Amino acid sequence: MNRIFLDVHALQTVPPSNLNRDDTGAPKTGLYGGVPRARVSSQAWKRATREYFEDEHLLDPSELGVRTKKVVEVLADRIAGIEPALAGETAQRLAAEVVQATGLKIEVPKRKAAAAKDGEPDPLPEAKYLMFFSARQFDALARLAVEGAADIKAFLKNNKVRAKQLADTRHSVDISLFGRMVADIADISVDAAVQVAHAISVHRVENESDYYTAVDDKNTDAEPGAGMIGTVDFNSATLYRYAALGVHQLAENLGQGLRDDEPLTTPVRRAVEAFVNAFVASLPKGKINTFGHHTFPDAVVVKLRTTRPISFVSAFEDPVRGDQGGHVREACERLAEYIPDIERAYGDEDSTLTWVLRVGPATQKLGGIGTEMDKLGELVSAVGQAVAERLEKPA
Repeated sequence: MNRIFLDVHALQTVPPSNLNRDDTGAPKTGLYGGVPRARVSSQAWKRATREYFEDEHLLDPSELGVRTKKVVEVLADRIAGIEPALAGETAQRLAAEVVQATGLKIEVPKRKAAAAKDGEPDPLPEAKYLMFFSARQFDALARLAVEGAADIKAFLKNNKVRAKQLADTRHSVDISLFGRMVADIADISVDAAVQVAHAISVHRVENESDYYTAVDDKNTDAEPGAGMIGTVDFNSATLYRYAALGVHQLAENLGQGLRDDEPLTTPVRRAVEAFVNAFVASLPKGKINTFGHHTFPDAVVVKLRTTRPISFVSAFEDPVRGDQGGHVREACERLAEYIPDIERAYGDEDSTLTWVLRVGPATQKLGGIGTEMDKLGELVSAVGQAVAERLEKPA
């Protein structure tokens, strides 16, 4: 299959906010170009992207996965759903046996075992770490458990290979995109098709602190003062966001697709369109009730190429000063100058397609970088169509 890479770049301004906290509760930061920058971790935006798939109904639930330690509990529910007569402790026992047959190690968490009260059922065993299974994988493993329910131990002795195969086929879109790392059973790990960079501010940022008080509604005039005081750290920034999607890796991870009646290009196109839509429009929810930082990107540049992924973050190694009032205009001017230069030196004009979605006069310089799209939906459709056409070309 041809190597196909999709680069998604976005400039997004957020007001005072705390999208992604460190261990002290302050917004994450990082040094770049010798100055501190606001930073939002890749994990925070990947989770926001995954949640957006479901929240905005971009993908059917059957095309998504579940990331949990409670694999036995989830599988037991699936078993009971297929065969109600097996519900309860029987389904839980079957689920535990099948999960172990895949090679995954499970145990009852010590804190839950210690907290269990006399007379209560024993807590269910859990995986030692978060495990990512697709809805179709859980369903297939549940059917396997029902098939061997009469004597599950004897049945699984002859079907361990099958159990592993069921756990490693029919990957969901989110597993195919973001991968699955399994330390105990590396042979069912899935290489991620998407690489997401930590978003960083294009300019220098210093965290600030907000001192707040809360008044007790029942206080009388004789009880002055606050009922609670505290502080919350925040910053504001124009962020450069970047993700690289290996479309060929995504196609490999999805295999023959999520549905038996559709060609390979259809689920890949659907996954690509969902990812572009969700990555662009999603937003980490850290402290969102406190700050209400609901913004969309000021500018989005999408590149479809066959060479290798290229981040444009170096355009901001020298931090934007904001001398022109704000940072978006200068950041767009930097990109408008940097992108043609790096594409000339390292890109391939004949095989690279470019689309631009922008808002407002401050982004005007980016208009000549590629084909301008008026709406996110139009951008998503254009990218999906181009990806499908590239996939259909002979290698």
